[in-house]
Amino acid sequence: MVGTKRQSSSSSSSSLIKRSIWIIAFVFVLSFFLVVAYYYQPKLKASQKGCYSSQGCGTNTNDVQLVKVEDNKEEEVELVPRELTDEEMESRVVVKDILRLQTLQPKKPKVAFMFLTQGSLPFEKLWHMFFSGHEGKFSVYVHASRETPIHFSNYFIGRDIHSEPVAWGKFSMVEAEKRLLGNALLDPDNQHFVLLSESCVPVRPFQFVYKYLLFSNISFLDCYLDLGPHGNGRYIDYMMPEVEEKDFRKGSQWFTMKRQHALIVMADNLYLRKFRDHCRPGMEGGRNCYSDEHYLPTFFHMIDPGGISNWSVTYVDWSEGKWHPRSFTAEEVNTRFLEALTSIDVCPHITSDEKRTIRFTPCMWKGSKRPCYLFARKFFPETLDNLVALFSNYSTLL
Repeated sequence: MVGTKRQSSSSSSSSLIKRSIWIIAFVFVLSFFLVVAYYYQPKLKASQKGCYSSQGCGTNTNDVQLVKVEDNKEEEVELVPRELTDEEMESRVVVKDILRLQTLQPKKPKVAFMFLTQGSLPFEKLWHMFFSGHEGKFSVYVHASRETPIHFSNYFIGRDIHSEPVAWGKFSMVEAEKRLLGNALLDPDNQHFVLLSESCVPVRPFQFVYKYLLFSNISFLDCYLDLGPHGNGRYIDYMMPEVEEKDFRKGSQWFTMKRQHALIVMADNLYLRKFRDHCRPGMEGGRNCYSDEHYLPTFFHMIDPGGISNWSVTYVDWSEGKWHPRSFTAEEVNTRFLEALTSIDVCPHITSDEKRTIRFTPCMWKGSKRPCYLFARKFFPETLDNLVALFSNYSTLL
């Protein structure tokens, strides 16, 4: 009896063990197929629908695009990543290497002031006052597109670079910007680069500007999304695949740029060609595209969006809604005007649709909200005397 019970117990244990083994095996096989299905499905979808990620295919991070739906409302649409072309991949490699580059900090880093002018500078006397006493902390470069400038300030004499004709709205504007950057980059002490026009004036003292730019780790470059006819309405499909409409951005051309970003602009040829060939006045469909408003905002939105401010430190008044910004007269330039201008701490971006929606970008400097503007434009030459008088007492500008 005891032997029979032991045999029955042994048989029952053996059956239980076999059943457990089968259950474990089934669970293992099921888990294996679930894991394979989980990882295989996104890759299958990416290969079927295309891949649009700047990080390449196989990522789970999709882009989001704002599109217009009924009643001019905006809606987020998720986009599927796409695979980069060979040229894009090569470009991204160069960009990433430059961004990782630890540049040797000179003992006395300088700010390069790059003037894009037609000829002589009507505010050279004011700029001379601005630079005076700060020798060794700045460099000056002048690109005159129409006539050779006549200088009286020793800070400007001998600082003209080789220049080419520049036409408003044409790609020659971007080429002139690159020409200025190229000349300024030849000096290894130049660590930040400021683009200015002949109608620009400083609204802060030099030392304030110097610290504001050099103590920041970003470039102050304007960049925003405008779904109206003078924003994304200027985009054309010929820019694909490298430049998609979801990445197309707009912004003021008056930038300041840290050295790594200036090097990236000089290294870029792929995206530059796209804008040279497909962003110009008189395109098909009645489009008028202006590369100086779109190339750099779009380029940096794509390759280093966290490295730019999305607003410009140069004040421009577009409130009149015309093709050119408002110009200030001598009667308007007074202490109250400059105090109001230097207290602004948000940057307005006005859309070009019928509603002309204004979106405000807070001016952040190293994590804190600060006044936005170091420079301003456009000023008539007749404002010089008033500006010089105000500039002699910087206490009103601090």
